[in-house]
Amino acid sequence: MNGFVGFMQSTAGRLLRIVAGVVLIVSGIWLVGGIAGAILAIIGAIPLIAGIVGICLFAPLFGYSLNGQPRASARI
Repeated sequence: MNGFVGFMQSTAGRLLRIVAGVVLIVSGIWLVGGIAGAILAIIGAIPLIAGIVGICLFAPLFGYSLNGQPRASARI
């Protein structure tokens, strides 16, 4: 497994995504505010949800499925 994808699928990687998502949401709501803050909070929801669900949105770029398993086409 690619090192990056392996890290992102580990507990530390999932926690990193969750923390990053919460930081973006809190920053958007309390620090930025307005439309820009709302957009930042929505963007922050993406890594938060990905970390909670346990998927890596960058894994397909490295030939893996969203859950970190090699694709069938990548095994050949």
